[in-house]
Parts: sequence; C-alpha cells; structure tokens
Amino acid sequence: MSLSGNLLIGQRAIAGTQAPVFAINPATNAQLEPAYPGGSREHVELACSLAWEAFDRYRDTSLEARAAFLERIAQNIEALGDTLVQRAVAESGLPQARIQGEIGRTCFQLRTFARTVRAGEWLDVRVDEALPERQPLPRPDLRQRHVALGPVAVFGASNFPLAFSVAGGDTASAFAAGCPVIVKAHSAHPGTSELVGRAIQQAVQDCELPEGVFSLLYGSGTEIGIGLVNDPHIKAVGFTGSRSGGVALTQAAQARREPIPVYAEMSSINPVFLFESALANRGAALAEGFVASLNQGAGQFCTNPGLVIAVKSPALDDFIATASTAIAKSPTQTMLTPGIYKAYSTGVQALAANANARLQAKGAESEGHNQCQSHLFVTTAHDFMRDHTLQAEVFGSSSLIVECDDLAQARQVAEQLEGQLTATVHMDDADTDAVAKLLPTLERKAGRILINGWPTGVEVCDAMVHGGPFPATSDARSTSVGTAAILRFLRPVCYQNFPDSLLPTAIKQGNPLNLSRLVNGQRVS
Repeated sequence: MSLSGNLLIGQRAIAGTQAPVFAINPATNAQLEPAYPGGSREHVELACSLAWEAFDRYRDTSLEARAAFLERIAQNIEALGDTLVQRAVAESGLPQARIQGEIGRTCFQLRTFARTVRAGEWLDVRVDEALPERQPLPRPDLRQRHVALGPVAVFGASNFPLAFSVAGGDTASAFAAGCPVIVKAHSAHPGTSELVGRAIQQAVQDCELPEGVFSLLYGSGTEIGIGLVNDPHIKAVGFTGSRSGGVALTQAAQARREPIPVYAEMSSINPVFLFESALANRGAALAEGFVASLNQGAGQFCTNPGLVIAVKSPALDDFIATASTAIAKSPTQTMLTPGIYKAYSTGVQALAANANARLQAKGAESEGHNQCQSHLFVTTAHDFMRDHTLQAEVFGSSSLIVECDDLAQARQVAEQLEGQLTATVHMDDADTDAVAKLLPTLERKAGRILINGWPTGVEVCDAMVHGGPFPATSDARSTSVGTAAILRFLRPVCYQNFPDSLLPTAIKQGNPLNLSRLVNGQRVS
C-alpha cells in the first residue's frame, strides 16, 4: 500500500492545506516522504460533523456487529504485514521485533474489546421492577443501562506508534463503547498512522457502518488538537503524552460551554522500594533487574523505574555499586524522535547540575544521532523532600536513588510523592510488617502496585489498571489499559415505566441478550 499523505475523513482522502508534517528517521535524522499537510478548522468541523451524524446509528449497532467491527480492524492491520513493520521501524528507530510485538498487542487489544462487547457486562444492566402495591408509595418500573457518551477525540502517543496510537487502547475502547473516533495522528509517525488509519477506514466500509465512525487528522501545531477539544460534537478525549500537553487539553475541555472529560495519561516516575531483607538476600539480582527495566526501550515507557527508595545500609551500597557497573556497560539506544532526545538530554543535564543529586554512573557514549546514554543519580531523602524538582520525570533511561535514614523516613518520602502509574515493592517474608505499613500510602499514590517485579510491561487484561492520581493521569478513577477502559466513554441512563416495546434490547423484560443483570437487588444470569 502506497502512502498518500492525505487526511482520512470518513471514507474520503483529503489533501491538507496547512504546514506539512514530515516523519524523521531518528537513527539517521533523514526526512521521510511523503509530506503530510496539516488539517484546517474546516477539516476538523467536517470530521466532527460526520462523527455526530454517525453517532446514533453506530451506538445502536448490535453487540455482535460492533465486536465484528473490532475484529475486522485487527484483521486489516495484520494484512498490512511488512509494509507496516518497515514504515514503523523507519519512523521510530525501534527494532523490528518490538514493532512486531506492538502490532500483536494492538490486535490483541482490539480482539479483547470485541470479547468484552459480546459479554455485555459493561452495560451494567440494573432492573427494579414495579411494586404497585407498595406502601406508602408504589415503586415504578426502573431499568438502567450504560450508553455511549458521543464522538471521542484521540491523540496518538509518540512512544507507542501502534498500541497507543491510531488503533490503540483509547480508540479500541471508544469503539467498543459505541463512540465514533477522530484521531489526531502524532507527528512522529504519520506514515504508520496512515497505514493503520486506512485499515480502520476499510473496516468501516467492510462492516457497512456510517462513514463518520472514524477519521484521521494531521497537524503540527495546536490548531487541530484544540479545535477537536473545542468542537461541540466531541464528548470526551483520550490522550497519552506530556504533562504540559495533557493539562492544556484538560483546561480547554473544562473551559467549554459544555465541559467534557479528558482522560490524559501524562507523567510518572514509578517509585521502586527496596526493603532490607530483599536487599540483603538478593541485592545483586535486584540491581541487574533494575538496570534491565531502566534500559528497556531506551527508557521510553511511561512505567520506567525513574526512582528507587531504600534505607541506607551496606546492602544498598552493594546494590548501587552493581547497578553502576551495569549502567557503565550499557550501550546507547536510538530515541524515538529528536525532540524526545533533546528533552532527555536537558533532563539529565539538570540533574547533573543539581547540587542535591550526584551522578553515580552513566552508560557508554556514542556519536550516532539521538542516542540515549543511561544515567544513574543518587540523593538523600532530606534533599529529595526539600527539592521538588527532583520529582520531575526524565523520559528515558535515567533514574534517581533516594537514600533514607530509616523506614519512617522512607514512608515520609512516599507521602511526598506525586501521583504515579505504578509503585513497586521488593521484599522477602521478613519485610512483610514493614511493607504493610507502607501499603496504605502506595494505594493513595498509584494505580498499580507490584510486589517483586518491575513496572515496565503493561498486561492487557480485565484486571489491569493503567492510571493513577494526578499527574499520572487527569482522572484517577479510570484506566487506559484493560477492559475497564470502556467505562470512560459511557454514562448511565434510567428508563422509568417504559412499555417493553420501547425498551432497548439490553433491558427488555425477557432479557433477549442473556445478559447478567441486577434484578430487584439480586444478580441474575
């Protein structure tokens, strides 16, 4: 499939009229063709109008039809084969195996949401049947289900050109909920976005859905993004990116005449707590696992372990020495974009210049383009707690070790942390009591708490939570990964005293969809 550089609005391919976006191969800094001229306000309005026209028809599709649509998208993406793999490699600098794995994850997400749609539990059907004889007042017949919010604007992420982009989790969960989607492609991988966008566009046609169910827009400035958030037809936003970008979109959404929810995943340093017995018994293995997690994908994961907290001891000294040796041997890796590399370099330079942190180790050097050189810093708990800048996320293979005087001080450090996507604990049985005292704090600070693991790697499954208090996300009540992500794009509606002929299928008296329902306070399958 050849690339056109066009906007995809409904079933149309339209040439943009604004400043063009070009992909850059970060390994060579070479500009890639074709150009992707940006969209205008008129393009935004057209895409949003088509999405609104499609909304009622699409949200009323059967569970089977919607699930089949998600599965067809996955099939169409897989059919792109090496064309998609090679373009994604060229635009991201990521190895082929990583891209192939991400394609697999993207398609698995789509199929997982197809399963979720068919099961229908997300409809959360509740029925309280009429009690006409109840005294002192009768009870009417009341039935509740969840319905789609409306068209959703999705912003593609830089660090996952597939799994968090055009057909990623935000798009899949919005489609599953019954919402049309308009994607703003990330400027780092426009060709990858076009290929996946065409796969979705074809699936819309294959499944005979209204064309406004999907559109894909490009634009290098803020016009497209803010235009989408401000359009009255848009009812929710999914975003993965920087803290500044997520806050700007959230503020714009709240300033609308009709404020709308923004589900933004933004900033997290993912603290790792090393407890005494675990350090003493397996400190070397922990150091090796830590460095492997830190260096994975040049540290360009939102769950990268950017902070390590432990009580000072000879075992911690050994951990730092082993980790430093491993860091020093770490080769450089190509970062996703020149912009990400520049931000990483600025971040580690700021830490190196900070009197409250000392550079402990850094990786091998390279003269290649956009190369991430791993860094490890150390600070004291006292300095960490009085210098808030040490909590700033450095997006890449950089981490800060915080040395505490005792467990009480470690808990104080935890209390001062901002919201996080993850918090990790390494412990042995002898550490159980100490960990138990920390857990209430971690539950308030993080969306996912790990024992004896590493935070990089987010499983796609029913129980996963990829969210957390601000600034990890803009809404701590939600997750962007896992089947509960569908709930972000739904709202409850109650139907009172409806004749059965007018009731939506999911809440009809005879339960024709065979859903699990809460009837008169009892779960009925």
